[in-house]
Amino acid sequence: MRHTFRLTSQIKRGGVFVNTTRQGAAVDARGIGVEGPRGWAFQGIDISAEPGTLIAVRGSSGSGRTCLLLALTGRMRITEGTATVAGLPLPQRMGTVRSRTAIAHVPGVVDLEPALTVGEHLREQALLHRFQGLGASLPWSRRHKEATRARIDAALATVRLDPDTLPKGLRTAVRDLERIEALRLSVALGMMHGPQLLAVDDVDLKLSEAERAAAWQMLREITREGTTVVAAGSDAPADALLVSTARKDTQAAAPAAAEGESTATADEATPAEDESATGQDEPHTTEEEAAHAFAKTGRA
Repeated sequence: MRHTFRLTSQIKRGGVFVNTTRQGAAVDARGIGVEGPRGWAFQGIDISAEPGTLIAVRGSSGSGRTCLLLALTGRMRITEGTATVAGLPLPQRMGTVRSRTAIAHVPGVVDLEPALTVGEHLREQALLHRFQGLGASLPWSRRHKEATRARIDAALATVRLDPDTLPKGLRTAVRDLERIEALRLSVALGMMHGPQLLAVDDVDLKLSEAERAAAWQMLREITREGTTVVAAGSDAPADALLVSTARKDTQAAAPAAAEGESTATADEATPAEDESATGQDEPHTTEEEAAHAFAKTGRA
């Protein structure tokens, strides 16, 4: 079974060649679930996705969308079912899966610091990992600095975030960014070290219609370069692989609630599909909820 594929290319920035290869991860999940102290975060999720797929996760507030993203990236322990990411079984190989995946824009888990600048976030992320082939390079050496600059430029280009369009360029504080700009920065940080799979939460939260389209287009372009993307949002494109975390008992009750209404469908009656009922502009997870889930399942 083929689990990954590789698109190989290099770009030259600042006199340094940066490998822009994207190696996507296949995702196979059968009946997976995560149980927390308040019960099941989600249950019965099935996914079969080839490398480079855009997987869109939909669900109402509290339905476990964030927990599913964390579980698929090895950051939350699966408590039922079976799953593999890039051929690696979960939860047995959680550590390896974590090293090959990244998360972005997850409230309470990977937040941007409002007081720091765009450049500070990027440079900090660049220092977290050694660049391939530069393991012996000192952080103050010219070669290391050129490689850092090249890696930052490549990450910004991937998400189409142009520093020249920001109020103070890379010196712009995160608090001064528009929502779509903050999302692009979060994704750039996640993509900086070439993950096989990227998980993005609240993709279209409080964005305009045009910004939502731009956000999903950004993720679609990342998948076209080879990376698998799992994203939670309410307005996924038609070409995405749709996964729902809506409770099955809620879905079963929907037809009964719609009885007598000839124009209603089960999907329309399900909270996961009814954006006006769920309040799509409200974050579906909080730091407290994430903490409770981590306490039970074990955060890596």
